[in-house]
Amino acid sequence: MRILGIDPGLRRTGFGVIDASGMTLRYVTSGVIVVPSDQPLAQRLKVILDNIREIVQSTSPTVSALEKVFVNTNPTSTLLLGQARGAALCALADHELMVHEYTALQIKKSVVGNGHAAKEQVQAMVQHLLALNGLPAADSADALACAICHAHTGPLADRLVQKGALANMRGLRIRGGRLVG
Repeated sequence: MRILGIDPGLRRTGFGVIDASGMTLRYVTSGVIVVPSDQPLAQRLKVILDNIREIVQSTSPTVSALEKVFVNTNPTSTLLLGQARGAALCALADHELMVHEYTALQIKKSVVGNGHAAKEQVQAMVQHLLALNGLPAADSADALACAICHAHTGPLADRLVQKGALANMRGLRIRGGRLVG
């Protein structure tokens, strides 16, 4: 599975692509889309949209993982971040990529083992898990961490969804990870 991870932002949108085969992870590429802050909002969103389209075309991911927006104390910032996420989602939808969403807490817990890990800890673990020669930039590391999170949790979640779908067809429920009548 080739996973495109995205850490959306209106100023800097990180992206990272990895290949996952079982527990083996391989780095493909990563970077940051730097959005010019002197342009109108619509043009800034188009920069994100166009760049993610190009990344999808050049790397051919089979699935994508995107960091969820959290609500913070500044509603304007939250709204702008949501619009950047929307541009990214539209680019992924254009290519009919399945999108899995994870909170920052889920991503950090999956990659570092601590949901409240510092950015430096995430960068160091991403470097270690992908056997990178150097420390990735913060936005790239966050996007790669999002992809790693999906590699670690996505297949299990997919199996649980399938199990739940089978259970629903048979009139069963899942309780404690087990099918019950």
